[in-house]
Amino acid sequence: MTALEIPDADERGDLGAFIGRVVRLDPVAIVRLRAANGVVTAWASTPFDVLATRSVHGSLDPADVTLPASSLLTALSVERAGVVDPGSGGLWQGELPPVDGWGAVDAVPAEEIEKLTERGLAVARENAGPMGPPASLLDQTVLTVTADTGPAVKVPMRCLFALSGMGFVAGDAGDAVRVSATGTWLRLDARYGAVVRRRLTGLPLLLA
Repeated sequence: MTALEIPDADERGDLGAFIGRVVRLDPVAIVRLRAANGVVTAWASTPFDVLATRSVHGSLDPADVTLPASSLLTALSVERAGVVDPGSGGLWQGELPPVDGWGAVDAVPAEEIEKLTERGLAVARENAGPMGPPASLLDQTVLTVTADTGPAVKVPMRCLFALSGMGFVAGDAGDAVRVSATGTWLRLDARYGAVVRRRLTGLPLLLA
């Protein structure tokens, strides 16, 4: 049995809304829940090959569980209790980003993010095939951000599509999307959640 406890009703609702968006994007999506220091973090796959994530205060036993998003949504929306059993039995593929080592790069106005996303969606509709938008469009760099020190960080279109598809960007005046990175990972934090993607698909071999 899996025991997911989220004492605060508003946070249970926030997590339920997050999982609901995941299921709308992909009915067979997989979610991984991990707990540490009084916080439960949900990681979800998306059709854009970008991870979506949201954290709430609570506990989880066992502390690391993978399960279908649909079963978690059912537990949160039907049982509506402080402690639910979302089940288990999912298979997580790939890796999760590190907990530490993130550096803030810049904050981009949400209005700019929305404009770039709308332009990308228009191009995607014009070029979509049977399998959806081409990978070349999804991987196109649409935003480059830089910090005072360190190299520039390139943000691909697929990350903005994931932000939009998950409904993370509020778009209110003064709202912003925070960009942070490690050496190999990129993260965009908006008001209602974050998306994460590897910056590098592989590392060069070290020569002796």
